[in-house]
Amino acid sequence: MTLDRFRHVADRGLSPFVRVADALGLSPDAVSVVAFGCAIAAGVAFGVAEPPWYVAGSLLVFLNGWLDLVDGALAREQGVASSGGDLLDHVLDRYADIAVLVGLAAGVGRYGLGLAAVTGVLMTSYLGTQIQAVGIGREYGGLLGRADRLALVGLAGVVAAVVPGPLVAGLGVVSLLLVLFAVVGHLTALQRFWGAWSDIE
Repeated sequence: MTLDRFRHVADRGLSPFVRVADALGLSPDAVSVVAFGCAIAAGVAFGVAEPPWYVAGSLLVFLNGWLDLVDGALAREQGVASSGGDLLDHVLDRYADIAVLVGLAAGVGRYGLGLAAVTGVLMTSYLGTQIQAVGIGREYGGLLGRADRLALVGLAGVVAAVVPGPLVAGLGVVSLLLVLFAVVGHLTALQRFWGAWSDIE
């Protein structure tokens, strides 16, 4: 399960947003920074852990994900795609992931789950770029890619606003999401490692 394989579908809807960003004189790096700002704001909103703030956090997460597509498309449109821009994008994406997950964990007071979720997510992303570094190519596959995580966070925020109480074993939707990211994140990292190791062998 990964939404990253449908990037080409999302790309078709990017043109109006790319044109607006270009008309405003924004650079791809500026769009990346705005996307990061949305993630920081989402983390703060989730940390408040009140229904309206959960909804706001969800909208900001979706905006972060969409702008993360716009910056790359804008770079191609302007003919300024570069290794430096790609590096900035990846670094800000990782910090964005951390900000959102820390906000979710802080909002429900589940710091242990938050740590497990953060490490799972970071290892998934690390394996993707490390596989590229050894010359196999960028790896977006696995059980949960970044697009999947953003979609799940956005959905969970809306559900948490509607159903704030515990659902399973005393855990609410946000805590269950952190468990999912912790378990599936590490499994995805291992899946990517095994696939790359098999290719190398």
